[in-house]
Amino acid sequence: MPESLQNKVVLITGASSGIGRATSFALANAGADVVLFARSKQKLSTISGQLGNRALICPGDVTRQEDLKLAVQAAIDRFGHIDILFANAGVYISGKISGGNPDAWSQLVDVNVKGVFFSVDAVLPFLLRQKSGDIIVCSSISGHQAIHWEPIYSASKHAVQSFVHGLRRQLLKTGVRVGAVAPGMVLNELWGITDETEIQRRAEAGEGLRSEDVAEAVLFMLTRPRNISVRDLVMLPRAQDL
Repeated sequence: MPESLQNKVVLITGASSGIGRATSFALANAGADVVLFARSKQKLSTISGQLGNRALICPGDVTRQEDLKLAVQAAIDRFGHIDILFANAGVYISGKISGGNPDAWSQLVDVNVKGVFFSVDAVLPFLLRQKSGDIIVCSSISGHQAIHWEPIYSASKHAVQSFVHGLRRQLLKTGVRVGAVAPGMVLNELWGITDETEIQRRAEAGEGLRSEDVAEAVLFMLTRPRNISVRDLVMLPRAQDL
C-alpha cells in the first residue's frame, strides 16, 4: 500500500520559491504538515497564508547550523515530531572557470553542499530516535554527469550525490530512507524564468520541467511503500539533449 503522508511533518529548505514552494503545496495537499525554511520571511508568510494551519514558517539560512536546529525544534514544539526532510535549498552558477568569481563559488558550495550536510545533521537524530523517516535531497542531472557550461554547480551536485549514496548505506537498518531527485532544466526563478506564459510555452515544447513536476516526483518517492527506497529519480524535459 502507498505510504500515507497524513499528519507527517516535513521540513522543506528553500521553501520560498521554485521547487521548494511547489513541494510545500503538494505535500500539504497530501495531508502533511510543512515546516517552511528559507531566508525570505515575507515570501514564507505569503505561502503560509495560503496553506493555513498546516504550515509553520522558520526563516533562516541553510549555511547556519543554528538556524536549522532552531527550525527543527520549532517543528517539534508545534507538531510533536518530525518525519521528513526535503533538502532543497540551492543556488546556481554557470560560465567558464577562467574569469569566474571564487567568492561566488564558495557561497555556492556553502549552500548546495554544506547546506545539505547541515540540514541532515539537524533532522537525523530525531528520525533515528523514532526509527523511521525520509530524507530526500534535491540534486540535478548535473550530479550524474559533468556539464561543461556549469562546472562549479555540477561539482556541487556530484558531491551531493556521493553524500546521498553514502548516507543511505549507513542508514540501511534504521528505518530511515534516503534518496535524491535529480531534475534537468526547471523553468523557475533559479534559472531566471518567472513569466508564466514562457513557462507554459517551454514546458509544452518539452524544453523544461515545471517546479510542480518535480514536486510530484518528490510526492511519488515519499508515498512508496516502506519496503521500497527510491535511491535516485532522474527526470528530464522530453527535448533536453543530455
